[in-house]
Amino acid sequence: MADGTDRGAHRSGGGTEHVPPPRPLDAIDRDILRILRRDGRASIRSVADRVHVSRANAYARINRLIEDGVIRGFSARVDHERAGQGASAYITLKIVQNSWRTVREQLQELPGAAHIALVSGDFDVLLLVHAPDNRSLRELVLTRLQAIPEVLSTRTLLVFEETDLAPGTAPGGPVHLPLPLPLQDGSGTP
Repeated sequence: MADGTDRGAHRSGGGTEHVPPPRPLDAIDRDILRILRRDGRASIRSVADRVHVSRANAYARINRLIEDGVIRGFSARVDHERAGQGASAYITLKIVQNSWRTVREQLQELPGAAHIALVSGDFDVLLLVHAPDNRSLRELVLTRLQAIPEVLSTRTLLVFEETDLAPGTAPGGPVHLPLPLPLQDGSGTP
């Protein structure tokens, strides 16, 4: 497994580029991030009003947060089931030592791949995928994933239900996490 030393050097554009060292965030920066995490479509005027700064100051701060790589982008939260992706799973992978970058590139090309993480513990990679149905999910695991030479084994955890924990959506009550079900992937690991 790789050591992950390329942290921060990879941007969403696919290439690598120099990323400046992180600057400390002040209370206004943190408030701006909180607002934008709740509503990525918030206008500059709205953000400025809510953090009590000028529009020019809010605009400059947001641009600096983007340039510094603190804000990596803006996206929509999607209900995958309503979008035709009714089967979701977390898949753990054991990979060949020092093959993280190669494996990551191949995983990014998988249909429905939503999140990829290099982790420590009993496995090396955690992958979240969304697929139209269980048959498509099975095909993705048994045909696509296990065909990657650097993947030594996989374990699939079906997601029965999930709760979006974006800021502002969990009002202090109990948090319901997805309940996974281990499946046999043909890797010899349950």
